[in-house]
Amino acid sequence: MKDRSLAGWLEYIERQHPQSIALGLERVAEVFIALKIKISCPALTVGGTNGKGSTCAILESILRAGGYRTGMYSSPHLQRYNERVRIAGREVEDALLCEAFAAVESARGGVPLTYFEFGTLAAFFLLAREKVEAAILEVGLGGRLDAVNVLDADCAVLTSVGIDHVEYLGGTREEIGREKAGIFRSGRPAIVADPSPPGTVLNANTNLQLLGRDFGYQPQGTQWAYWGPLGKRSGLAYPALRGAVQLRNASAALAALDSLRERLPVAMQDVRRGLAEVYLPGRFQVLPGRPQVVLDVAHNPQAAAELAANLGDSGYAPETIAVFGMLKDKDIAGVVRAMAPRITRWHLANLRGPRGATAAQLAKILSGQGSTTPRTEYNSVAEAFAAAKKEARENDKIVVFGSFLTVADAYG
Repeated sequence: MKDRSLAGWLEYIERQHPQSIALGLERVAEVFIALKIKISCPALTVGGTNGKGSTCAILESILRAGGYRTGMYSSPHLQRYNERVRIAGREVEDALLCEAFAAVESARGGVPLTYFEFGTLAAFFLLAREKVEAAILEVGLGGRLDAVNVLDADCAVLTSVGIDHVEYLGGTREEIGREKAGIFRSGRPAIVADPSPPGTVLNANTNLQLLGRDFGYQPQGTQWAYWGPLGKRSGLAYPALRGAVQLRNASAALAALDSLRERLPVAMQDVRRGLAEVYLPGRFQVLPGRPQVVLDVAHNPQAAAELAANLGDSGYAPETIAVFGMLKDKDIAGVVRAMAPRITRWHLANLRGPRGATAAQLAKILSGQGSTTPRTEYNSVAEAFAAAKKEARENDKIVVFGSFLTVADAYG
């Protein structure tokens, strides 16, 4: 078993639980204890409907600029599973992941673990063994019952509360907020970057730090200012990640670092360098060359609205061609409503996997929303993307969105 390749391990762990998603901490906690995992450095947990990945990337970049040996766990990945675990800014190698999976397998003693739970425990095993100086952990789904929540973080960040994963988290912002606020710990800082958090979040912790009340941001032309409990910091460069919402994510990251300043001090030069060097593929990522190609993993109405706004702010194009694929259990109609005003042509693609929606299903939803915009159906994202690039003129835009899988398939 120790001789398995990474591909072999990933195929194996997919078969160890009858459900792909099974929320609950009992199984994970049992194996966590058996592994004797001890992460002694400061740990930051980041949850939310949207903005988690960007906030984690900003935290990692600033802390690395400050000289810390960081460990980051995030999900899902775009191209390689290795993207999920980063030590000192580098994706871990196959051999280390295989070693961690073997440790989890040895410790679990027959306890059934989902793919995500198995991977989370393997990541924690590596973060502990590699002796990182700061751990940044992205919550997978929800918060309260997510495997990442088995660890008591020193600071929790909640980026936003939107309607998504309703079959697991509830159908209202109040219900979803309750689940997401489950990452908070009594007496420890809880940073809330949602501009209008539901009551279940506001009542969840006595050490809340709220956007607009305890910290915030202010655009200043080509620069911006952050303010928080330690005062105001002006003249900051915009984060290298594109989109107006990134100021909110950056201010949440700075508020979190301020709350841990005694254990993780960073200088202003580290903040500036970290903001300038942060990188995260698939979040309003603009590829070089013409026509302009934008890749965005937006897969719920809130994220789609941000994408639409960013497209509106990024300059005029005669045509904006959508390469669109989604999972059928997502709010496809809500995403279409948010994006339709920006799209002049739709290239609809079958999305791979049992959860993938077909191009025909997407077309039916478009029609149901009253859209008469021209659309073409394709067997795959690759085919849709190739056709879009062939049709687009130099000044047009192509936007690839709807799922992590959609963006991954566009990479080829």
